[in-house]
Amino acid sequence: MSDRKVIALTVNGEQRELALAPNRSLLDALRTEAGLTGTKKGCDVGECGSCTILMNGKPVNACLVLALEAEGAEIITVEGLQAPDGTPHRLQECFMRCGAAQCGFCTPGILVAAKALLGETPRPTTDQIRFAIAGNICRCTGYTKIIDAIAMASAEVQR
Repeated sequence: MSDRKVIALTVNGEQRELALAPNRSLLDALRTEAGLTGTKKGCDVGECGSCTILMNGKPVNACLVLALEAEGAEIITVEGLQAPDGTPHRLQECFMRCGAAQCGFCTPGILVAAKALLGETPRPTTDQIRFAIAGNICRCTGYTKIIDAIAMASAEVQR
């Protein structure tokens, strides 16, 4: 007898069913069962933000969510930011133009957190940007280029 439970959820616009152990984190389910490795596993205790995804439109640390809690949820990962034809999201473009990614490990979580911010506050202040990404730790930069990239993406929406 299997202790797995099947959950149905929408991941990056696609309806999915995943058979999961009750103790499986949403992060591990996305990376392993769904094959979406863009979401990174950093600290695995909710402190670094590398695993940030959108769950029902809100940024969450996927390592802190049991996958079974995502039953019926709409999940957006970093892979879901780009257009169906593979065109990068404007945030991804701005990160590239500003050189906002160095090692890139934190970048998926920061991009997703920034998407949530711009969805709620299309023209954020620098302080609002800093607050929105405060849960995402980057060990390579001083955040200046990251903040510049998010501000650039915001400005491009306003055109």
